Amino acid sequence: MGLFRTGVPSEEKQADVTVRIPTNNADEVSTRMVLSEGAFMSMLYLERRRAERAQKRYVLLLVDVKDAISDKQRIRTVQKITRTVCSITRETDIIGWYVHDNILGVIATEIGKASSAEVREKMSQKFRTAFLEALGPSKASQISVSFHFFPEEREDGDFNDTSDNALYPELSRKKPSRKLALGFKRAMDIAGSAFALIVLSPLFVIIALAIKATSKGPVLFSQERLGQYGKRFSFLKFRSMRKDCDSKIHQEYVSSFIAGQVKSANGNGATSTTFKIQKDPRITPVGSILRKTSLDELPQFWNVLIGEMSLVGPRPPIEYEFKAYNTWHRRRVLEIKPGITGLWQVDGRSRTQFDDMVRMDLKYARAWSIWLDVEILLRTPVAVITGDGAH
Repeated sequence: MGLFRTGVPSEEKQADVTVRIPTNNADEVSTRMVLSEGAFMSMLYLERRRAERAQKRYVLLLVDVKDAISDKQRIRTVQKITRTVCSITRETDIIGWYVHDNILGVIATEIGKASSAEVREKMSQKFRTAFLEALGPSKASQISVSFHFFPEEREDGDFNDTSDNALYPELSRKKPSRKLALGFKRAMDIAGSAFALIVLSPLFVIIALAIKATSKGPVLFSQERLGQYGKRFSFLKFRSMRKDCDSKIHQEYVSSFIAGQVKSANGNGATSTTFKIQKDPRITPVGSILRKTSLDELPQFWNVLIGEMSLVGPRPPIEYEFKAYNTWHRRRVLEIKPGITGLWQVDGRSRTQFDDMVRMDLKYARAWSIWLDVEILLRTPVAVITGDGAH
């Protein structure tokens, strides 16, 4: 994605700056606004939400000017840089400080169907030429420009399953109180998962023996999942299926479920949606019991202990699930660490439409608190014992 440096915002009060740019017509003057860091962060968030709903692309340009403005002529150089950026960008583009007095940001909206390579090449040349003319070779060489496309793309234009953190600065710039609370959440995860692994160890042995006695294959099933920010990790479960099953049936089912095309009959003869395949022919008799009681999920306490998951959070998706997501669905793997249980598991479980499931995950991320985690953890045993919605 190119150069990306983080920085600490200046403590001094920041204000939006108006830049007046002469046009080709001497009687006309274009007025542009260079936003303060806080205002630019707000606009970046809003533009991302608009792009999610409209399914349109934009590119965030980060202009690193730290080295170029480090001398005694800082104020004058900053004025030249901001005036230059305003003059070579469209009036509809949003300009502001991404990191105050370090990185200038430009949100270039409505970039259409041009490939990321074409956009990068054209705009890089435009910026390079303008900075050379305005600042001279020495200072121009101290400025670097990086490109960050939303939705995230690979060079071939396909979706990328890892997040570009530059597009989500609010996730990394958490308030001290939020960081403290997340630290407490991590402490609770370590204590809770360690306690569960010790106390439930006899049950682990019984389940392992039952799996070995009734089907061939390993006791544990390991599958690559996507954690927070798209980071891959090995997700553990007790094996509930026959050895070497084809995942294609699940991949096709999940794609249909995400698209809202799955319907099944419930006990009352009505139709409902389920996240998991019902009467899956790949599941063993013991596996069916493990799934119904959610005992197949117990090895994930190890994932929690080593920091890949949390006790409470959204369920981590498989890569092919993520590729079937709409753009706004992806926020469920960005905003908080995945968990063993969550709001969806205790409120909706397998009966909820996928869009509703994502909304529950996002609601949890926004409203998260230690007390909400405690509430969900206390409600989870009831959901497991009743087996309501489990398959």
